[in-house]
Amino acid sequence: MRAPMNRPLLFDTRRAVRHLKHADVRLAELISRVGPCRLRLRPAPTPFEALLRAVTYQQLSGKAAASIYSRVLGLFPIAEGPTPERLLALPEAAVRSAGLSRNKPLAVRDLAAKVLDGSVPDFPLLDHMTDAEIIARLTRVRGVGRWTVEMLLIFTLGRPDVLPLDDLGIRKGFQLAYGMQHLPAVRTLQRAGRRWAPYCSVASWYLWRAVDTSM
Repeated sequence: MRAPMNRPLLFDTRRAVRHLKHADVRLAELISRVGPCRLRLRPAPTPFEALLRAVTYQQLSGKAAASIYSRVLGLFPIAEGPTPERLLALPEAAVRSAGLSRNKPLAVRDLAAKVLDGSVPDFPLLDHMTDAEIIARLTRVRGVGRWTVEMLLIFTLGRPDVLPLDDLGIRKGFQLAYGMQHLPAVRTLQRAGRRWAPYCSVASWYLWRAVDTSM
């Protein structure tokens, strides 16, 4: 199988942490508890493979998703890995046999088709697109919503200023960090995001850690 592409973060996490601590006292307290930012990217040889993994993992726990994704990868030759051409050549029953349920087989087929017709750009083109352009382009794929693209932006493309407003972990982490009785409204997160910019991705990482450390 092709080696995953090791893409670098597009920013200095230490500079980001300094900015966030200066901009937000409550977030500074959380950062002090958690320690240095250890945000790491998930390497992927192609956007197709990154999104194939993302769709497989949707609405599943980590272990169950990893097991199913391993079976999905097993549908393809080990030496080359998954490609859109090979996926479209597979019978739907074979795709479902890997454990993809509900509408996911239709979603991954649509993903493969849109890679082949150029609707899903390759990494060099994505690198020259804005976050908003990428979200608009990739959410045309069936089963790929804004949240899925935001995870790609943070963990595959290494973009610095992404704040997934609909992510339950982000909202819960904000609630914990700010001592709120209820989950924050979207507008509350948006206001905080304006303070955190241009490093909302790092702020998001710390809010997820707030949930982890509270368990």
